[in-house]
Amino acid sequence: MRGLVRALLAIVGVLGLLVVGTVVYITTFFDPNDLKPRLIDAVRQQSGLELALDGPLNWSFYPRLGVSVEDARAWLPRQPHDETAFAAIERAEVSMAFAPLLSGEVAIDGLILDGMRLDLERDAQGRGNWEALLEQIEDAATQEGAEQQPDTTAPADDSIGDAQEEAIGIALDIARVQVENSRIRYADARSDLDVTLRDLSLTGTNVSPAKAFPLKASFVVDNVSPSLTSDVSLQSRVRLDLEENRYTLQDLSLETLTQVAELQEREQAVSLEASQIVAELANGHFQLEEGEVTASVEHPALGEDALPATLTFAAEANTQQGTAQVRDLLLTSGKNLKLSGTLSLTDLLTAPSYTGQISLAPLSLRPWLERFGVELDTVNDEALSEVALTSPFKGNLDQVTLTGLTLVVDDTTLTGRLGAGLDGQSINFDLQGDRLDLDGYLPPASEETTAPDEETAWLDNVGVPSAYAQEAAGELVPVELLRGLSVNGQLAFDEVKAKGVTLLSPSLKLAGEQGIHRLESLTAKLYDGTLATSASLNVRETPIRWAFAPRLENVQVVPLVEDFSGEPSPLRGRLNLNGEFTSRTNSLETLERNLNGQATFRIADGAIFDVNVSQELCTAVAMLEGETTSREWSPDTRFDRLDGNLTVTNGVVHNEDLHVAIPGIELTGEGELNLPTERFVYDARARFVDTADAACNVNPRLERVPLPVHCEGSLDGEPKQWCRFDRDAFEQALTNLARDEVKQKAAEKISEKIEERLGEEKSQELRNAIRGLFQ
Repeated sequence: MRGLVRALLAIVGVLGLLVVGTVVYITTFFDPNDLKPRLIDAVRQQSGLELALDGPLNWSFYPRLGVSVEDARAWLPRQPHDETAFAAIERAEVSMAFAPLLSGEVAIDGLILDGMRLDLERDAQGRGNWEALLEQIEDAATQEGAEQQPDTTAPADDSIGDAQEEAIGIALDIARVQVENSRIRYADARSDLDVTLRDLSLTGTNVSPAKAFPLKASFVVDNVSPSLTSDVSLQSRVRLDLEENRYTLQDLSLETLTQVAELQEREQAVSLEASQIVAELANGHFQLEEGEVTASVEHPALGEDALPATLTFAAEANTQQGTAQVRDLLLTSGKNLKLSGTLSLTDLLTAPSYTGQISLAPLSLRPWLERFGVELDTVNDEALSEVALTSPFKGNLDQVTLTGLTLVVDDTTLTGRLGAGLDGQSINFDLQGDRLDLDGYLPPASEETTAPDEETAWLDNVGVPSAYAQEAAGELVPVELLRGLSVNGQLAFDEVKAKGVTLLSPSLKLAGEQGIHRLESLTAKLYDGTLATSASLNVRETPIRWAFAPRLENVQVVPLVEDFSGEPSPLRGRLNLNGEFTSRTNSLETLERNLNGQATFRIADGAIFDVNVSQELCTAVAMLEGETTSREWSPDTRFDRLDGNLTVTNGVVHNEDLHVAIPGIELTGEGELNLPTERFVYDARARFVDTADAACNVNPRLERVPLPVHCEGSLDGEPKQWCRFDRDAFEQALTNLARDEVKQKAAEKISEKIEERLGEEKSQELRNAIRGLFQ
């Protein structure tokens, strides 16, 4: 027995010396760099890559069997060598534990990539530079597979099958995978995207397809446009099911810290956590469970404090079917923002479209607007204190539509459809509302004005271009935006209150494109009458052109005036108005100054309050004739109609034909009103007319004498001081009447004398000539 043991020990010793000698011989007399040409040819045949091995090849045998390469570069097929290499590695090393090989196991001790460089580019036609590489590898694999097809006519070799089964059963474990100091760049000419992942570091330990293993990675993302830098770190547990082509990330945690140049390099913190992400590449199925995105947003408009936000969701997608779903979507922020919904996508790889549901729980917009620098100063202190919406939606890459919108703003509820183009160039809507009080959202009356930069600072903060913000400050409408905007919409309410005026069942239709926008109709019931208006805006012309065509029919004057002005109405009746006006400006200050047009107006079956023109005239006439009136008069002046025409020229309203039909009295007037200055001058004249419904008996001579009233002042002045009896004009009228009577009497006396001396027939021609001298 002792001899047998010695024999075995001797054999082991000999084998050990043989292995040692072989290793010494190989490492001493065989240079691995001699394999470089064969490696370069093999890479070229398998992938088409042109490989350059400028560094040395090294290997080791114990305690690890390994090989390393330094300074390797690879160019794509047909890529000039004077260009930057498609891929490069400063150092790569792979090592395997020697002892497990004796038991038929492959135990890779380490895989190291240091200084890897990879440049991925997609041209203007959408083809990536890596696609030719993948095609070459697939072609080589197909050809190799065809060459290795077994001969079905030859007898099966059991030993070969056993060997294959044994090879398949070899365990694959990698103790450590490490990537350091690496960079990956991706550029897309179609979208002008240019992003680089630098300082890439990746570490995985105990990598095995049989169980989950930990993985950590970190890198820096540099993007050209917009200019930003983001530090990214990731950790997870990874499971590789190679046979099923199924890969799983468990307990994923991704954190980013981003600096955007346009945001004054304020850091934006965003993190993603998920309980599990599964990728089943065989059937194109991807799934994310219990996802949560937490963000802390820094923006100048938000002040010094960051805005926190949290988004929770679950998602899955199938690339073979081109579908995706997002479930249990919930966005929360601050104390009261709660936005929930679902999302389903189809035709992801061809023409993506989506449907879903969105709901905004009731919240107050006031603190949010204040956070964005918008100081609300409204008549109603509770305005915008309760806003909520819910709607299904659908859309594609070009537009999105809220198909069944229910929007609640304070006491107003809107329902219907609202859509917009994602490029910001189109909007369409069909909405119905109940009651809207616009006056509550207006600022309270104040003499103080806000500086233009303060008025528009919030627009720039929320992303509206500064050009538009400037237009909002000094101009009525954003011309550049409207030149490219397409509008098509309808809006109706049960009741709207604006500037104190109540409109019942108002409805409007808007349409516009290519810089020409039209208010096709605005109709409403207005104080027992109707309002019908159309308008247009042409922003293609310079200056822009406004056009208005208002029409009022049978509108009660009293409630209209009192609700609009807050003052008692000076008259009653039913107003009819029809007009056409234009103005060419984009400034509120010059809108009235450049106003031109004309209108006709008529008030039927009315009365002028707190004055009886008939009483005043009859009393004045009685005093002139030395008499008094004993009739009881009503306090108002009733009239059958009041009508006239208006002509507007450069903001000045002219009226030359006012006519008020009062029983037995004719009231006329003329004058003008300067809209920009609100100054007016008006002269009215009243005289008796010989009608059956005369207010009083008047000497026929006085029917020729008008009683003038002169009005002058400002619309913001005291109405009682506007008008006065025009004594000078009245005295001049009496003087003219007396002169006419004297002339008439003188002519009659002369005619009598001539007739006495010449006779009737001969004196006729002479009498006519003499009368002409007194006309």
